Amino acid sequence: MLNCLKYTRGTATSPETRLFCKKLGWIIGAVAALGLCAGCQTPKGVARLPAQAPGALVAGDSLRISFPGAPELNQTQKIGTDGKLSLPLVGDVVAAGKSVGQLQAELVSLYKTQLQNNEVLVSVETRAVPVVVSGAVQKPGKVVFERPATILEAVMEAGGFTPEADMSKVELIRLVRGEHYTKILRGTPTSATYVSGGDVIFVPEKLLNF
Repeated sequence: MLNCLKYTRGTATSPETRLFCKKLGWIIGAVAALGLCAGCQTPKGVARLPAQAPGALVAGDSLRISFPGAPELNQTQKIGTDGKLSLPLVGDVVAAGKSVGQLQAELVSLYKTQLQNNEVLVSVETRAVPVVVSGAVQKPGKVVFERPATILEAVMEAGGFTPEADMSKVELIRLVRGEHYTKILRGTPTSATYVSGGDVIFVPEKLLNF
């Protein structure tokens, strides 16, 4: 920190010191811009946007599939990138895009001719949280979490901010019940905002004044 103080005063000459201090500045700026202070540790009431409504199953969701009449078939399986599950006796079954109830009803029908007791129970063990990060980040694209994650964590998973990023105007776009909600983080201290599946995070570039 002392070397960084020298750097800000123009007295540090080591290239390694200058690089370290620049990186430290980016990290501190990112935390400040996204309002993720050390005291914001609980997800309780943190997001001011409406929470994403429970939706259809997506690739990456982990499902527990139980067969009361044939417990040897019980298993936990993750929906593949192709949106399918590979199940005994019936083969591949498309799960993505369906609700838990719809998938369960379909499996009951599929196993009707395979098992004497064709009851099938489907439950979600972990939900995948796909988020799209675009704009002034190192690796724009889709990021998938299997746990609660903040906007800053999503940006870091996308490689972090580019030097041109305007961290005071990060935009979060969320689709809830057919309507888009937008939240702009303006670099002031706020409670942490946790992402929901389907969120789009856009990091604009700084405007150049000539």
